Amino acid sequence: MSAVLEFDGVSVAFGRVRAARGVTFTLHRGRTLALVGESGSGKSVTAMAALGLLPPSATVTGSIRLSGAELLGAPPAVLRSVRGARIGTIFQEPMGAWNPVHTIGAQIAEAVTVHRRLARGPLRDRVRSLLADAGLDEPDRVAASYPHQLSGGQLQRAMIAMALSGDPEVLIADEPTTALDVTVQAGILALLRGLRDTAILLITHDMGVVADLADDVVVLRSGAVVESAPVERLFDAPSHDYTRALLAAVPSVTGPFLPSPVDSGSAAAVSDLSVHYGRSVRAVDGVSLDIPAGTVVGLVGESGSGKSTIGRALAGLAPITSGTVTVGGVDVGRARGRALRAVRSRIGVVFQDPAAALDPRRTVRDSIAEPLALHSPGTDARARVDELLTSVRLDVSYAGRYPHELSGGQRQRVVIARALALRPALLIADEPTSALDVSIQADVLALLAGLQREYGFACLFVSHDLAVVRAIAHRVAVLHRGTIVEQGSTADVLSAPSHPYTRRLLDAAPIADPRRQRAR
Repeated sequence: MSAVLEFDGVSVAFGRVRAARGVTFTLHRGRTLALVGESGSGKSVTAMAALGLLPPSATVTGSIRLSGAELLGAPPAVLRSVRGARIGTIFQEPMGAWNPVHTIGAQIAEAVTVHRRLARGPLRDRVRSLLADAGLDEPDRVAASYPHQLSGGQLQRAMIAMALSGDPEVLIADEPTTALDVTVQAGILALLRGLRDTAILLITHDMGVVADLADDVVVLRSGAVVESAPVERLFDAPSHDYTRALLAAVPSVTGPFLPSPVDSGSAAAVSDLSVHYGRSVRAVDGVSLDIPAGTVVGLVGESGSGKSTIGRALAGLAPITSGTVTVGGVDVGRARGRALRAVRSRIGVVFQDPAAALDPRRTVRDSIAEPLALHSPGTDARARVDELLTSVRLDVSYAGRYPHELSGGQRQRVVIARALALRPALLIADEPTSALDVSIQADVLALLAGLQREYGFACLFVSHDLAVVRAIAHRVAVLHRGTIVEQGSTADVLSAPSHPYTRRLLDAAPIADPRRQRAR
């Protein structure tokens, strides 16, 4: 096999903090190497060292060679000639990676002209060809669009088009499918799988994606390589405890189903709900859904299907065009003033991005106590916050910390504690684990399931990940373009789906087993 990019004893330090420690691996032409591990394990830092994209505070030692030529310490002009031309990069968050004031086409054209001069006509044709090759159906429209006018999947495909604009020898794909719908993710993976002559460095924490795409795997923990093996051998017989823990934390689309709880009446319901924005956008159209007390109902579907809109309507935060929304027997759409405040006090919300959900200027104690101050001013807030922190398995010493002093998993635990502060009858969890590492995701799911059993609240669990829904939900409703196409017990819907769209979602979800995934 032809070695293209070699990392040999690479270490990265920021002052006294060692982000990578003696990392060694080799990328080969036509093969995909997955670099896996939790956030903070050194994956992205190691990869970005090859391109000289680390901040000046970073100290990098070791050797990184591209086709035998040393990159560490190379002059800036050499690194500029490598970036985009010989090494392409797909960044993790597509919306943040694009300049919002320029069109997609203009930005891809700029990437092309950095390395080769083309006249206006051939340049326009090259941009159109790159977008079409990336699987975008309307390349001219996409090229003329600004980033905010495209979906996450479209932006990620356009990012791949730009990364491939220089016909690179190496492609660094940094979490290329994080937070994307399973069907969009499947398309992105198929696109990457088709790059047969390119060496791909896949950075991910999703072991299903690893099973789908990777030929070889390197496992990082605390900046050091703990295991390296071909993908099938690593999944069949992992040699390190940490690798085994990562694999054990992966939710399965084939695992056991939860038994249905005893029916104890409806906690919340929407009946023939429609939410329209203007004349053309039908976010939700004629949806009816019951959420029984003590039951977790999974609401699944792609981005834009209306999942979050239903959650916001239940919380009284979205305008209702028609239909009814009730929580605890109260019509949320008609409640006003004190009545609306009272019904909202019975609803807790866990948001997708815990960093954005917490005020960076408030301590953990202040954030958790805020609902108590608004709805229950006579409560002993200090004692209640300590009780809630204990219930979400955080030490009470965390009460004085600020959000930036917590990990992603710890911040999500704080958001859950705040949502439970008023002992809600209904908890709305909107994609609460989509951006978390697989092991942290498993912890948060186990925490939510345990709290739900302990407190008995009803839960609307919004997700695009069917394996996660299978692990926590008793019932499932499948939403497609604002309409529920199928609903029932989790066992019935996911083991014998009756609607083609549900079957398509199931078929698109990668399985953390290389042999079975490739057979599919």
